[in-house]
Amino acid sequence: MAMTIGGLAKAGAVGVETIRYYQRRGLLETPAGEGTTRRYGPADADRLRFIRQAQTAGFTLAQIGELLTLDSGTDRTTVRAMAKTRIAELDRQIADMQAARTALQRLASDCARNEEGPCPILKAFERPLTA
Repeated sequence: MAMTIGGLAKAGAVGVETIRYYQRRGLLETPAGEGTTRRYGPADADRLRFIRQAQTAGFTLAQIGELLTLDSGTDRTTVRAMAKTRIAELDRQIADMQAARTALQRLASDCARNEEGPCPILKAFERPLTA
């Protein structure tokens, strides 16, 4: 079933500009137009779903482009290595976020303990960054 770019965008729960952006990045093909209308097929919708799922897993568009070039039957080692690298990146991000949460909890507790003087949360944000 052929669809317009608007239909593809709706099927993928993205905007038309997102489709065009993916095309500019080489992630989606730009089909030949019939007059002024381009038609997209089920394979385009499948590819769009793949892109969106890979983004949900945290892969960058560059990494997704690489994933799209791999063969699911023969490139398992490469895909597994990419997944392990992404997992390590996520673990670092989680650790950073947990540290930020702990620091903010401590500041909120300090703020609640004493109503006098400057707010410890705001004071913490005023500190100069160390290099």
